[in-house]
Amino acid sequence: MINEIYSETKEKMEHAIEALKRDYKTLRTGKVSTAILDGVKVDYYGTPTELTQVGSVLASDATTIVINPWEKNLLGPIEKAIQNANIGVNPNNDGEIIKLFFPPMTVEQRNESAKQAKGMTDNAKVAIRNIRKNANDKVKVLHKDKEITDDENKKAQDEIQKITDSYVLKADDTFKAKEAEILKV
Repeated sequence: MINEIYSETKEKMEHAIEALKRDYKTLRTGKVSTAILDGVKVDYYGTPTELTQVGSVLASDATTIVINPWEKNLLGPIEKAIQNANIGVNPNNDGEIIKLFFPPMTVEQRNESAKQAKGMTDNAKVAIRNIRKNANDKVKVLHKDKEITDDENKKAQDEIQKITDSYVLKADDTFKAKEAEILKV
């Protein structure tokens, strides 16, 4: 029973780290990423559709994203969807493709992105600690119901703390790598 609690705790904490990495993809780094357009919905014949479902989205260089719609009549709706998404740039429509030109990041923008990454990391750590609390509560219930001894209770809570510490460290390491990527010119 206790081993099930350990494996469930590790699995949930791993999900918290994966969610953190997904959140990081929304941040702008020195090199522009097509992930900045994730969640942009285009009006495709009355249906809100992901941008990647109506055309190809490529980062042609460090500061440019090119969107090539599969149907040319979608240029207007794609342009409108990008403007409504408010990602910080205006789309340039040449009648064939849409280009997004991102200016190089300033030092202030880099610092702001690093600050946002820190906040995301702190949120992930809170989630990890909440998972620890739930696991400890389950162990306490087992102890209260006399399914485990006092020693097993103490040992289980120590093990859950070790698991938590390892995932908090993993979140910090992930942040350090992301911060270095953001601040690198």
